[in-house]
Amino acid sequence: MSLYYLFIFILLVSEISCRGFQIENRERQLFLSRNVVTESGEFDGGVLVDINGKIEGVLTRESIIELLSNDEASLEVIDGGNWALMAGGVDSHVHVNEPGRTTWEGYVTATRAAAAGGFTTIVDMPLNSVPPTTTMENFKIKTSAAREEAYVDVAFWGGIVPGNEVELKNLINAGVVGFKGFLIDSGVSEFPNVDTNDLDKIFTTLNGTNTVLAFHAEYPISNGSQCEGCDSTDPFLYNTYLASRPPEMELEAVSLLAKYIAKYDVHVHVVHVSAADVIPLLEQAREQRIQSGSTRWRGGVTAETCGHYLTLSSEQIPPGHSEFKCSPPIRSITNKLKLWEYIRDRRLDLVASDHSPTVADKKTSNFMSAWGGISSVQFGLSLFWTEAKARGFSLSALSHYLSSGPAHLVGLGNQKGALKAGYDADLVFFDPDASFVVTPDIIVYKNKISPYMYRVLNGKVMQTFLRGQLIYSDGEVLETPKGQLLVNAF
Repeated sequence: MSLYYLFIFILLVSEISCRGFQIENRERQLFLSRNVVTESGEFDGGVLVDINGKIEGVLTRESIIELLSNDEASLEVIDGGNWALMAGGVDSHVHVNEPGRTTWEGYVTATRAAAAGGFTTIVDMPLNSVPPTTTMENFKIKTSAAREEAYVDVAFWGGIVPGNEVELKNLINAGVVGFKGFLIDSGVSEFPNVDTNDLDKIFTTLNGTNTVLAFHAEYPISNGSQCEGCDSTDPFLYNTYLASRPPEMELEAVSLLAKYIAKYDVHVHVVHVSAADVIPLLEQAREQRIQSGSTRWRGGVTAETCGHYLTLSSEQIPPGHSEFKCSPPIRSITNKLKLWEYIRDRRLDLVASDHSPTVADKKTSNFMSAWGGISSVQFGLSLFWTEAKARGFSLSALSHYLSSGPAHLVGLGNQKGALKAGYDADLVFFDPDASFVVTPDIIVYKNKISPYMYRVLNGKVMQTFLRGQLIYSDGEVLETPKGQLLVNAF
């Protein structure tokens, strides 16, 4: 080989290395903590990670002492001291909005915010990007926008809209984790809701598959969405908006879904449960499924709630502050306490952010016309722990609801969301005794709007690791994106 061609070869190899095919001289790692947290308990020990970023073992302190006495020279030891060591969070409900509405949010800012919040995997919703993830062509556009911009791992939901049932099997093969649809106007014209004429086609197409059908479960009732006949008609008062979306809309939607749950073998998931009375209805549908012999996780009938429903209540929302607006709405303190009872009894399955950002111009003081959505992908662990700690919960509940539960939902339960041998070493050092104030300067997501602004939150993410690699530490997200898109080749 001439010197010229040798030089070209070296340049090509160097270029490939810079684009993600690096050969890293990695050592085995040993993460130590006096408080290792799993779903089932807490103990003094550590997590051993192999050179490929997989968990090799979860060890007690006694086992670690023996390991270090024989193998210390070949291990990189990362000692978190008293910080809790947990599996990275999995946020199964994030609206990234790129492409199309990238001024609202984008993959760089959303995934950096996730890393800062201790979330090592997010699952992108099929709206409010343009185009939405409802066809294979649109899915290719979406993944092209996300590639090389992810600071954490990213999976994707597909969408169900009228007439796209012919696309669903191909989207499953491409790697979407499931499909999300609306039973009411979604708020964006490019993602219309499905009705009973569409549902039989969709359920028939997906019957017997291992995918998930997730629903925004509000159904229009005679009261309508503009608060006809409500006690208050002032659009600047939160109660006006709250009355326009009563809990009966959620109950009606879940009652409708229960008919399909009984008829078809498809995993049905209800996103962002706001009205607590939804849960007994879903439990009844689940029990019927299990009695019929279903071996699906949780009988293939699951539900999530969100940090804002567990943290906020309608009584505390001031006039004109639409940063508190979301759909379904934040309800009363009584409803919030009932949701926490269900959390304590593990009658809910997971907690997600429903990170749904927008620009400041759409968060007007008019509750009826302002955009409905709350941004919180960065603060999910701390929001949950603030309320859970005050109620006497252990850190295991945090791991159960924000790591393991969502990982199971989206088919990553054998790879993410737990400290187990063979899983990705997605790890978080979390200080449960620290506190911080939410201020604009610490917010990493794009539009710094929050109902939690200047609120004190308990529990602080100190460091985040993705497959054993540090991606966040001491208030800073590392500059090199290390996330992967969790999709199949297509």
